[in-house]
Amino acid sequence: MPEGDTVFQAAARLHAALAGNILTESDFRVPRYATTDLTGDTVEDVVARGKHILVRLPQRTFHSHLMMDGQWHVYERGTRWRKPGFKARVVIGTEQVQAVGFDLGIVEVFPREDETEAVGHLGPDLLGPDWDPALAADNLAREPDRPIGLALLDQRIMAGVGNVYRSELCFLRGVDPATPVREAGAPTAWAELAHRVLYANRNRTARVTTGDPRHGRRLWVYGRRGKPCLRCGRPVESGSLAGPSDLERVIYRCRACQR
Repeated sequence: MPEGDTVFQAAARLHAALAGNILTESDFRVPRYATTDLTGDTVEDVVARGKHILVRLPQRTFHSHLMMDGQWHVYERGTRWRKPGFKARVVIGTEQVQAVGFDLGIVEVFPREDETEAVGHLGPDLLGPDWDPALAADNLAREPDRPIGLALLDQRIMAGVGNVYRSELCFLRGVDPATPVREAGAPTAWAELAHRVLYANRNRTARVTTGDPRHGRRLWVYGRRGKPCLRCGRPVESGSLAGPSDLERVIYRCRACQR
């Protein structure tokens, strides 16, 4: 599932292409909204909220979530799409550009005042104007027995961390992902580190957590199963971690560096 920085960048591209312009094209290729027509509306704003994207119109909000495979592409009129048309779930556009949402996991249109029903459950957005490290830390501390590797993925605690950052944050803190929150160190330190790392990557095309942008050295442990740890040289391990209400997701760790 895309991380918060990926969604932030997608929303920024949509905002640059659409904001302040009148929609001249509206094609919803999902049954529930097949008759929905946004043409004639002016796009006022496009914002990311955690892993959600909100396209704000004068009276309505178009909400999408990329889930596992979704992508937003922006094309100049007449440009050939880079993905097949049958994967497009939404096409909206102006006289100059088309914005195509491929394989979107969630597609909704609702009155502007109903935004809180769609995203009000989210914790502070790591890349948003509402970022509040104290609130994120308080949220994290509420379930002290929960493994830190599961808590970090809970968007109700703080919005934006995905599986890549979950593994990288645990490495940077020197903590095994299965460690309970109460034993994992100060919640404020986790919240501040998560914000610092995502903020540093908010405009990068290649995600970097090591400080080294060279290929193969950008991430400490994620995707490096069997490869030597960039800090100690011991092979990086992978496994899974899941709780009663959590999806099982792969984790990466160095046993020597993460006690």
